[in-house]
Amino acid sequence: MFIAGSFFAPEKAHADFRVCNTTQNLVGVALGYRAKSGWVTEGWWHVNASSCTTLVVGPLTSRYYYLYAEDAQSGGRWDGRVNMCVAENQFKITGINDCFARGFQRSGFQEYDTGEQTSWMVQLTEENPPSSPIVTDTPAP
Repeated sequence: MFIAGSFFAPEKAHADFRVCNTTQNLVGVALGYRAKSGWVTEGWWHVNASSCTTLVVGPLTSRYYYLYAEDAQSGGRWDGRVNMCVAENQFKITGINDCFARGFQRSGFQEYDTGEQTSWMVQLTEENPPSSPIVTDTPAP
């Protein structure tokens, strides 16, 4: 229930990690990444139907980012195989182990290898995922 891709828009000079929701429902999104302090998960960003939200502003500092999303109306999920901690309300959690013991929930996040790109976009759709991410352009030098 997800589709993913990288995106660099040459007409825009900014760099970021964005999530675009192509469904007709509100979606809640959580993001995981490796920081100097260790693994971090953050959420919830609300991404309205047919809109985009920036999760990381500026050039990407990690190569790998992890995404988990839930459809607020239908309960559908965009998930993956990497388990990380989430909370019911807005959160920023350091560490991905012992989620339940620390009072959190555990969800499976999808890994995105952004390579050397400074921008990345994930599209959430109702269609089955493609066999590989959609690359619409390459990063600027």
